[in-house]
Amino acid sequence: MGIAPNPKFATRTLSVSELAANNFACNGTQSYRRGTMWYQLLELLMSIQPSRSPRAQSRRGHHWPGGAGTGTHTRASQAGWLIVALLFFFMLINFADKAVIGIAAVPLMTELQLSPRQFGLLGSSFFLLFSLSAIVTGFIVNRVQTRWALLVMGLAWALTQFPMLGNVGLGTVMASRIALGAAEGPAYPVALHSTYKWFPNELRALPTAIVAQGAGVGIMVALPALNWVILHYSWHWAFGVLGVVGLVWSAAWLVFGREGRLAAPTGATETVAIQQRVAYRQLLLSPTIIACWCASFGAQWGLSLALSWQGAFLIKGLGLSQSSIGLLGALPAGLSVVLVIGTGWGSQRLLVRGVPSRVARGILGGACVAFGGAAMALMPYAPGNAAKIALTTLGVAVPSAIYVIGQTVVGEITPVTQRGALLAIGTAVSTSAGLLAPYVMGSVIETATTPLAGFSAGFMICGIIMLVGGVIGMALIRPEREANRWLRGVPEQVTGAA
Repeated sequence: MGIAPNPKFATRTLSVSELAANNFACNGTQSYRRGTMWYQLLELLMSIQPSRSPRAQSRRGHHWPGGAGTGTHTRASQAGWLIVALLFFFMLINFADKAVIGIAAVPLMTELQLSPRQFGLLGSSFFLLFSLSAIVTGFIVNRVQTRWALLVMGLAWALTQFPMLGNVGLGTVMASRIALGAAEGPAYPVALHSTYKWFPNELRALPTAIVAQGAGVGIMVALPALNWVILHYSWHWAFGVLGVVGLVWSAAWLVFGREGRLAAPTGATETVAIQQRVAYRQLLLSPTIIACWCASFGAQWGLSLALSWQGAFLIKGLGLSQSSIGLLGALPAGLSVVLVIGTGWGSQRLLVRGVPSRVARGILGGACVAFGGAAMALMPYAPGNAAKIALTTLGVAVPSAIYVIGQTVVGEITPVTQRGALLAIGTAVSTSAGLLAPYVMGSVIETATTPLAGFSAGFMICGIIMLVGGVIGMALIRPEREANRWLRGVPEQVTGAA
């Protein structure tokens, strides 16, 4: 016997807070269980096949790729974690490619007889087409499967490294770095876009953190290994090794890479994101999105300096030897692995407990960038090498939390059909810091009385930029406000159905 629907409730538009409350009430126990770090990691390492009743599946409210049945849900979860693992190594290679120029800085500058300003220009050249490529590819992956875009990028990375094995000049090295930058520009946003096709909004923080930490692990593992290659062979072979590794990853992705099919509403703020498009003018002028980009710009300024100048800072600035900088150069990456995984999991846990996204993502991410800026600004006044290394390590590592949190916020409030483009635009805006930071540092060093004085001034500039970006992020990242504003434009029957 059916029950007639009540017109009062059939046409009423639910607010974001009501939707969030309903979603949390329905998903509370199961979402928290699957949202904890230990359960997610257990799924990643083991094949779990829990028995779920139709009622439990309905209570959870999420339909994973391939259907709603219990077995399909388990298979989709396992396939999603395989993709996360492959994309983790994708980002590992990506950042090893970036970092090799920094660990090879001194022998490369010596062989090619480069001044600090010329080397800074070489470091900045990597980002010449980086941002443009990220934007163009972002629009392309709105229409083309990410699996093919990722394969093309992996092959391009490998091929741009092999010319470095021969006798090269500044022009050849710069051309290779520009081409590599163009191929690597879309890497992170496309990898996240691919990941988000496998996980709903409230379960994205941990997969995002794992993919992002391919970067940290890439630097942590690659720098000592590449430094060993430089010491025992030459800096040329450091680039060649990365080319071979890129070919191996491309072969693995061709065999195992798959496209996710998650396209159902998975949360209150994503109701708007999945059911309609928002004018790009609204998206690009959103205070929340702009604040994410400002905070990420500050963090990227510090990261770009570390990638290009860390080796030279340790050798020319602090007087250390080439053989000792491999592990020291990897310290920021090692710390960032712990911090990003920890903040990603902590942010996700806060959200599951009902803490607003403004606090769990906005204030947390902005505060990390501001803290890093303060550490960089204090570095010139620190006594001794140990204190200087500690502050620069914190200044690079702590702001890395925004790479996960900022992109997750943009993905939370952006329509799925536009998400790839917005993630790419955000990456282009933030990584434009890489076009400026290495050259600015080189110019400051060249005009300073001593190398250490130049590095100190450059890190002070970096600290101020990061402080400003972090404060903007803390003040303006408010995902619920944006979603509530855009939700007013969703038809009542769509909102009610959510």
